[in-house]
Amino acid sequence: MPRRIKGITSDTAASPLRRALHYAFYDWTREMSRPKRLITSVGIALQGYTIYCVLMWALGVPNALLGYMLVLPKGPPGYLAALLLYMIGTYVMNGMLASEFVRKAQLEADQVAAKQIQQTLHPQKLQELQGYKVETLYKPFRDVGGDYFDVIELPNDRTLFAVADVSGKGVPAALLAANIQALVRSIANVEPEPLALARQINKHLSRYTPPDRFATAVFIVLSRETGELTYVNAGHNPPIVAGSGSTTFLQATGIPLGLFSGAEYEVAKAVIPPGSVLLLYTDGLTDSISAKNPADRLREVLADDSGRTMSKLESLVDVKLLGDDVTILLLKRPACSSD
Repeated sequence: MPRRIKGITSDTAASPLRRALHYAFYDWTREMSRPKRLITSVGIALQGYTIYCVLMWALGVPNALLGYMLVLPKGPPGYLAALLLYMIGTYVMNGMLASEFVRKAQLEADQVAAKQIQQTLHPQKLQELQGYKVETLYKPFRDVGGDYFDVIELPNDRTLFAVADVSGKGVPAALLAANIQALVRSIANVEPEPLALARQINKHLSRYTPPDRFATAVFIVLSRETGELTYVNAGHNPPIVAGSGSTTFLQATGIPLGLFSGAEYEVAKAVIPPGSVLLLYTDGLTDSISAKNPADRLREVLADDSGRTMSKLESLVDVKLLGDDVTILLLKRPACSSD
């Protein structure tokens, strides 16, 4: 599994020698700004030059050749000059290292704060739905992620389920996910319909986000009394309704959000009968399942009625294949539920 450690992308499957060579030749200045890289290069050059001079002196090169080899002359003046140059190079290096340490410490502090803020954006405690049971799982690949999920209570015994997966990873994706969360919440207060959510969020993202940023999403409104699902799937992984020996995939009804401002979306309907489950997820789940057909593995887990569906879904995640955020939202409608 690729793993990022302090700016170095390593491969834990590589041999110890290969990893040692990778660290030895890693350019630790590549994350610096251009001026800092130039100053650091000067410090490295000064240290390298003094080491070169000392090596030439130690090899006993004749004084007549030292000038042609651009080496400081032997003797107290040369030794003193070499010492001063080495100390200057050391001070320059230490200064740049300290500056880089402060920058990374500030960056890590910002990431911790971003993680705390993102945790508050996701539902911390889900409200109980009469006749249903909701379970969620969220695992960001890094400190913060680009997945978003929400469960919003609506009037007339209805509930909105929203799941989105933003392109990219890290802080940029998390910022866009937070933007989508705010849009969903504000739009749902006025027009809590999947079609309105998809259209308005798509127009907003198309207008106010970079062209290479988009999001797949699915918005589902559940009528709790009848189990009817009204949904729009904007290029997202198809949610699965499973139960009574049957499996239904809620396929895409439009393209991802943010690609084209004039994109059209269609509304579709389905039903979650008593004794069935509805699974919403992001591609981090399917991509981390070590099977030729991850959908078959999901079917097998959803067909299990032992009451441990969520824990079994989590066990499908292969750490060696994990390379993206994982979000799972599981809705169960027990067979004893009134229809």
